[in-house]
Amino acid sequence: MATITEDLLRKCAEHNECEIFSLEEVSLHQRNIKKIEHIDRWCRDLKILYLHSNLISKIENLSRLKKLEYVNFTLNNLTRIENLNGCESLKKLDFTANFIGELTSIETLQDNYNLEELYLTGNPCTELEGYRDFVIATLPQLMILDGDKIKKSERIMALQKYNRTRQEILEQEKRYLKNVQFNNEDIMKSFEDDTRDNANYDEDSQEKFWKQPTKHTPLSRIEIYKHMEKSRVKNDSEIKKPKTERKLITDDGKILNVNEAKLDFKFIDDEENNCFKLNLAVYRFLDTSLVEADVQPNYVRVKINGKYFQLLLPEEVHPDMSTSLRSQTTGHLLITMPKANVIIKERKFMKEKSNHRGAKGIKKSPAKNESNIQNKALEDGPSVMQLLDKIVSNDAYRDNEEPAAHKDMLNEFVDNPEVPPLI
Repeated sequence: MATITEDLLRKCAEHNECEIFSLEEVSLHQRNIKKIEHIDRWCRDLKILYLHSNLISKIENLSRLKKLEYVNFTLNNLTRIENLNGCESLKKLDFTANFIGELTSIETLQDNYNLEELYLTGNPCTELEGYRDFVIATLPQLMILDGDKIKKSERIMALQKYNRTRQEILEQEKRYLKNVQFNNEDIMKSFEDDTRDNANYDEDSQEKFWKQPTKHTPLSRIEIYKHMEKSRVKNDSEIKKPKTERKLITDDGKILNVNEAKLDFKFIDDEENNCFKLNLAVYRFLDTSLVEADVQPNYVRVKINGKYFQLLLPEEVHPDMSTSLRSQTTGHLLITMPKANVIIKERKFMKEKSNHRGAKGIKKSPAKNESNIQNKALEDGPSVMQLLDKIVSNDAYRDNEEPAAHKDMLNEFVDNPEVPPLI
């Protein structure tokens, strides 16, 4: 059960810059409040007060609000009207769907001279015979009762039979109050039995609780609220722990392939343009601001509405040269990632192109042909080290004296005149 605190009032006074001393309107509906307190001391200038859909069983601590004009008590546990005679400016009261059976309690409103509208629809007192006549005669200042305007003829007739009507209302009230006391004891016993039989709360007991017939009383409303609170606490305890975020990279640095959004995709190795292309089928009507693309040398990562798509690349790429485009018709995302070896492949491609042009018979100058032949000879001939060794060996042979065997051959040589000279 909630209570009215200063923090709660300040929270409800955001429209008034959280100032409660000058607050003129406050809404405390659906707060499970059981008791009215502190409002008459903290909000002296209050004019409109909303207290509907709570568990308030008694009207109190409002009589000092002299400027109060309208109070909404709809859907509470009120059984009688009281402690409002000090609210001099009160113009409208709404007690719809409460448990007011003591109709004579409206006599406490006779001093509220400005009261014009009163709503008692959904209360047991409206079922009493002579209800409307009694209210009209008791509160002559009223203009509207339960949404219907009060006619002058209706008021005159109600005043003429007021004494008899009041006596009948008192007798009906006694029977009603006696019946209510008996029903409350019966309901209390029923709830105690139900609690004892269903000590272990489960779904079967919850279903049985809502199916069993019960009379609508303040006690039953409180017990229903307690049962709902018990159910809510159990549901909160059964809430699964939030899932841990999926790992995109393992602790040892391994890149994982992830497709949380379960999107279709195509990964293309474009060898002609020396790049990788990723065509990701992003939802057509998804706003582009919810799509984030990140290209790294070894992987590409796309975040789609909080869900990740990650793909490990077979080769390194240039992140700075990568581009991403999105189709306005299909919504697909195309990411182009140039390979890191793009420069090497271009050189190789140019070399093959030049060789191909030379094979077609393009004329070259003789000088260029000779240089090409020499280069080819150097490429096919001995290595540089072998040539250096040969040069060194020839120089050594030239500097040294001729071998003895060679000298002997020269001495024995005889020139034949018939042999023609060498050219």
